[in-house]
Amino acid sequence: MTRKTPIIITGGGQRLGLACAKALVAQNYEVIITYRTPREDFELLENQGISCIQADFSTQLGVDKFIASIQRDYKALAGIIHNASEWVSEKNASDTALLMEKMWQVHVSAPYRINLAFEELLCAGSKIEGQADIIHMTDYVSENGSNNHIAYASSKAGLTNLTYSFAKRFAPHIKVNAIAPSLLMFSDNDDEEYRQKTLNKSLLQREPGEQEGVLAIQYILSSRYITGRTLPLDGGRHLV
Repeated sequence: MTRKTPIIITGGGQRLGLACAKALVAQNYEVIITYRTPREDFELLENQGISCIQADFSTQLGVDKFIASIQRDYKALAGIIHNASEWVSEKNASDTALLMEKMWQVHVSAPYRINLAFEELLCAGSKIEGQADIIHMTDYVSENGSNNHIAYASSKAGLTNLTYSFAKRFAPHIKVNAIAPSLLMFSDNDDEEYRQKTLNKSLLQREPGEQEGVLAIQYILSSRYITGRTLPLDGGRHLV
C-alpha cells in the first residue's frame, strides 16, 4: 500500500516524538524524524518505515544542512511537528546570555526558518492530501512564565506567537496550530517528592503519559477547521 505524504517530526527519537512517529506510521504516513544522538534502535525504526535524520537545531549550520537534505530528497510534505526542544534552567547555565541565545535558536529561529523553507513542499502536500499541517509543541509556561526556566519560557512564548503569524501566512491550504503541555510524563531521575509536588499543580493530579500528546496531535491532523490555535494539555492546572 502506498504511504501518505511524509510528515516530519523534529526531536522524534524518544518520548513523545517517538510515540507520535510510531502512531503516524501505523496510520500509513511516511514519517521522517530528526535526532541529535544516535540510538541503537534507529535501525529498527528505519525497518518500520521511519526515516531518521541526524540534525542539530542549536546552530544555524545545523538548520541549513537539515533544510537542504529535505529539499533534496522530498517533493511534498503533509506536515511538520516541531517537537525538538531544550530544557535548561538558569541555575544550571554557566552563561545566561548563551542560554537565552540557545533557547531562542532551538525553539524560535529553527522552526521559523524551517517553516519558511518548506512552504512550497507543504503546499504540494496540501494538493495531494487535501490539507497540510504545522504543529508547534510549546509549553504551559509560555503563558504563565517560570521563575526557574526564564529563557526557556520566553522562547516557548515566541514559538506560540509564530503559530499565529504562520497561520495567517499559510492559510487556507496549511493549518498551523500549537499544543501546550504541562506534565505529560516524568523522567526516570525525578524523585518522589518532585513527582508529588508536580502532580499537585493540576486538578486531575495524574501523569497522563505520551499517548495524551499523541491523541492531541492526531486530533489536529484530522481536523479540517482549526488553525491559529493552541491546544492546552494541563489537567486543569490553570484553575489551581
